[in-house]
Amino acid sequence: MYEKVLIAEDMDDINKGVYSLLKELGIPEIQQVQYCDDAHLKLKKGVFDKDPFQLLITDLSFKSDHRNEKLASGEALVAQARAEFPKLKIIVYSVEDRLQRVRSLIANYKIDAYVCKSRTGLKSLAEAIKSTYTNQLYLSTEVSNALSRKSELEINDYDILLIKHLAKGLSQDEISHLFKQKDISPSSLSSIEKHLNRLRIQFKANNAIHLVAITKDLGLI
Repeated sequence: MYEKVLIAEDMDDINKGVYSLLKELGIPEIQQVQYCDDAHLKLKKGVFDKDPFQLLITDLSFKSDHRNEKLASGEALVAQARAEFPKLKIIVYSVEDRLQRVRSLIANYKIDAYVCKSRTGLKSLAEAIKSTYTNQLYLSTEVSNALSRKSELEINDYDILLIKHLAKGLSQDEISHLFKQKDISPSSLSSIEKHLNRLRIQFKANNAIHLVAITKDLGLI
């Protein structure tokens, strides 16, 4: 089992719950922080002292306060940790349950587990800790379909952005204008129409409103 674990969580009650779980699992050294910058510093110090952390358990959302943080989110911490400490195991423990977000974290940062905070969250977290220790990817039941190869999940970040703007009530013409302003490609009205037609066929949606509803139900936006 792991011998040195770092918890990055800004909510006291959740921090205590995770700490108690790790104690029950027999992990001898557990350190806790409430800021992503502090987590990064502890990870660096562990390597410098030749006593590195083996596992990072982090939330994604951290409330801002008086401190000016370089790493203001759990995702920023994950990105930094993965870049600097490739051997570190990383478990994300979050209320976020959108499948696209989970897929992105796995694809971009090779996280080792994603666990949703819920009534059975700590039980799932215990399973995730055991699984990652034996080099197995773990996803809690709420997001277990994140890596499904079904066609309905095979959409990219551009598609997600497009549907999100539809959900906000923007017309295709307004989205085209916005994309041109932000230098997002493709931005032409015809390209946007083609993308939306493809998505409607792919998701068997009758119209744009139906498309938004289906992708929300799937947890993609």
